[in-house]
Amino acid sequence: QVHLVESGGGLVQPGGSLRLSCAASTRFFRSYTMGWYRQAPGNQRELVADISDGGTINYGDPVKGRFTISRDNAQKMVYLQMNSLKPEDTAVYYCNCRIASTNYWGQGTQVTVSS
Repeated sequence: QVHLVESGGGLVQPGGSLRLSCAASTRFFRSYTMGWYRQAPGNQRELVADISDGGTINYGDPVKGRFTISRDNAQKMVYLQMNSLKPEDTAVYYCNCRIASTNYWGQGTQVTVSS
């Protein structure tokens, strides 16, 4: 069982920045791919970014060049630095842990980009 807790969401103006954090309670954190997904109202959940146990990173096209994912295996944390935020980035952001074919999700944190 994996328990994930996100934090760091909130309201920010266009062009601003936020940093999301995800704390994971799992013994073998360093062995798993961790990621961030988001879901806006009426839309499907989509990949924002993920980072493998070996450090390979993938970004969704809408966030390339603006967002940065990182992980701290010692602290069992994964982060998402979001810069140059746009109104279309508004969504609930979910932390994800993938173990083989099983996905574990946090409860989500709301990010709202609005003036």
